Amino acid sequence: MQRQRRKYLIEYLLAERNAQADIPDDEYSQKRLLRALFNVREPRKASEEFLRVQDEYLGEELRQKGITDIADLSPVLPDIYLWQGDITTLRCDGIVNAANSQMLGCFCPNHGCIDNAIHTFAGVQLRQECADIMEAQGYEEPVGGAKITRGYNLPCKYVLHTVGPVVYGELTAEHERLLASCYSSCLALADKNGLNSLAFCCISTGEFHFPNERAAEIAVSTVSDYKRVTKSNIKVIFNVFKERDYEFYAKYLNANR
Repeated sequence: MQRQRRKYLIEYLLAERNAQADIPDDEYSQKRLLRALFNVREPRKASEEFLRVQDEYLGEELRQKGITDIADLSPVLPDIYLWQGDITTLRCDGIVNAANSQMLGCFCPNHGCIDNAIHTFAGVQLRQECADIMEAQGYEEPVGGAKITRGYNLPCKYVLHTVGPVVYGELTAEHERLLASCYSSCLALADKNGLNSLAFCCISTGEFHFPNERAAEIAVSTVSDYKRVTKSNIKVIFNVFKERDYEFYAKYLNANR
């Protein structure tokens, strides 16, 4: 069934682009082609049939990968969690996406960034909602701010999109201030919308070149300060993918495996 759904989605997306391509026979190549077509698709309406098949396909892909629920995690501090895994498989109220200033997702086919993954596995509806937000806003998203959308086919209810600072050359105090603003802006937006839990990725540490250890230190201190000052009861998950990031967060959280 997944193969039939995948073929339908590929053919639909190719037809949208007035393009032709030989669909590979093997599953891996088909998945890469489909993801690439998702990635390069401009925000636009899709047919109800396409959305139905897409949602069924992504739902089954998620089921096969497996979902991690925040209820099954153990906090390392009161209401603070450290978890290493795929954020697109995490069930909590909201996850944070490290977006770019256009806030439309990554258009680079099969790119390894979190922006690409979140938009891929949420489905095409996410890019459309982001486009609607940006059209209404009328200007690019400022660094350090945040916007909220639905999660669509992700197990989370919402995605909070924030634009982190890009570091070229020496790290500055302004870079650090803007990164801290990403965390505080997301927390404030989550509280405003009644979220009980929020998972942060390692904002700006990938393609934006923010030093990983300093980023972890800022993330932990900003979240701790926010919760102390606002008395917020929101549960925060620091989500990491790489082992070295886990070690940095464990250091600043005084956490052990």
